[in-house]
Amino acid sequence: MLRGFALFGILVVNSSLMAGPYTALGGGPEASIADRAAAWATTALFTGKFYLLFSFLFGYSFVLQERAARQAGVAFAPRHLRRATGLFVIGAAHAVLLYPGDILTTYAVLALVLYGLRGLSPPAALRVAAGLVLALAALLLGYGLLTVAFAEPVDPARYARLVAGTVDAYRADGFLSVPKAHLKDLPSALGADLLYAPDMLAAFLAGLAAAKCGLVERRGRDRRWLRRTVARCLPVGLTGGVLTACCAAWPMDSRWFLVGQAVSVLTAPALTASYACGLLLLLDSVRPAAAGLLAAAGRMALTHYLTQSLVLAVVFTGYGCGLYDQVGGVAVLAGDVLLYAAQLVCGARLMRLMRYGPVESLLRAVTLGRRTGGSPTGTWVSGSRAG
Repeated sequence: MLRGFALFGILVVNSSLMAGPYTALGGGPEASIADRAAAWATTALFTGKFYLLFSFLFGYSFVLQERAARQAGVAFAPRHLRRATGLFVIGAAHAVLLYPGDILTTYAVLALVLYGLRGLSPPAALRVAAGLVLALAALLLGYGLLTVAFAEPVDPARYARLVAGTVDAYRADGFLSVPKAHLKDLPSALGADLLYAPDMLAAFLAGLAAAKCGLVERRGRDRRWLRRTVARCLPVGLTGGVLTACCAAWPMDSRWFLVGQAVSVLTAPALTASYACGLLLLLDSVRPAAAGLLAAAGRMALTHYLTQSLVLAVVFTGYGCGLYDQVGGVAVLAGDVLLYAAQLVCGARLMRLMRYGPVESLLRAVTLGRRTGGSPTGTWVSGSRAG
């Protein structure tokens, strides 16, 4: 359910980045107040929050997969290496063909680091995670303050000239123009992934610690604990989100961007935790059908993630409509809601017919080193249900 919920946040953030060079920054010089407000709210409430939830769940599932391998009596290391390799290959294809901001390749590399740290006790894992977060925040804040003190704000006209080539490349007709544009943008995307890799690894380690303590199993339906967590984390997370949006979109100028990112690194985990606990509280009060829709989406999260990129690429690039830099933030958000709703419905129907999504089945086969059953009547392989 948490994975299925996180898909919507990932979609909102990625769509704002794929829609054009201005969408995530509040729109271009002629953007409406509504579009600027949509970008501001996206930064405050979504950006930097939902990849943390995915990363936390990645670390959590790592422990479950290790236990499954142990129960099946097979070595975990080869299985984990095959899974990481499969993720890297899928991510590389995704980055070149659909979206250069892919996160799967970074996950694949960090998964190897996580394997080396798997022996940490929960307190030690949390200490390392906190150290990584604090170090990254200090780096961003230090560089951001230097930028504020010595740099000049970005001139909108100059920025428009810089991105003009990118706009033309993504609007161009023909399939070859899009991969070429992605390859051109790939170095900067990889640089961003490298910069924020400590934050992702910290979330991995938090998930690792939580799984070793059985946090979700023990607290997932403890309404008192969930309410207390929301009450403690939500004010901190919202305050940080507002400050981040002020630095990234309005009213501060471009020099404050990295200062806002430092604030986000420190406070986004609080908002992420409040989202997760709030969702569990809500789902415990509503009809089981709503929880079932999210659970089905979460079971094929990788397929949905890639499908989102495919749809967005068809809408905004030369693969299809070529609407790059032509759609405002409000319209993008409305499209996100429609696409996510369609994914929930289609995912629930597909999961009645298959045990795993199409890409999950492929990755599972690579991980286990054999062909696995994909239908509800298929055979469990190596007892690895947790994977």
